[in-house]
Amino acid sequence: MDSIFDELYEKYHQDLFQFLFYMVRNREQAEDLVQEVYMKVLRSYDRFEGRSSEKTWLLSIAKHVAIDFFRKQRSWRYKIMKTFDWTVQPLHDPSPLPEEIAVQNEEIQLMYRCLGGCTIDQRLVVVLRFIQGLSVAETAEALGWTESKVKTTQHRALKRLRQQMEEEAAKGGWHHEKIPME
Repeated sequence: MDSIFDELYEKYHQDLFQFLFYMVRNREQAEDLVQEVYMKVLRSYDRFEGRSSEKTWLLSIAKHVAIDFFRKQRSWRYKIMKTFDWTVQPLHDPSPLPEEIAVQNEEIQLMYRCLGGCTIDQRLVVVLRFIQGLSVAETAEALGWTESKVKTTQHRALKRLRQQMEEEAAKGGWHHEKIPME
């Protein structure tokens, strides 16, 4: 089991960390949640049937760990909205992630700010599809949804993001007229 665990860790640790970081927006909390994911993996690997990829299986566990984290929070609905209000709680991290380096781009910064206007389901899909790079089928499997629900949620998320970005750009005098999202 040690060699299997080491292999899973080497292959997917960064993906798990990034997914949880985008969900909870706190490096230390994301690190704690990644450890919780690995504890669940150690306890349940013998039940992994291989019907999905290991990455999809791990991200599915991470999704449940993130949801459990939010549920454990006192007044969790308020905390979820506060967690995702990135203007109130900006990133402060001395060692940037690769995606954080890319955030230097004005358009990407705008998109990350506007992601806060999406629902949690929409954020899940955007993070899994466009940041983690999962296919529609893998995203559906990780979330326990149908592919149709993933596509619908993705469409609504992109529409909402575009609307938020155009509104934000209009307020801030950003130079682009239309925001290409598809």
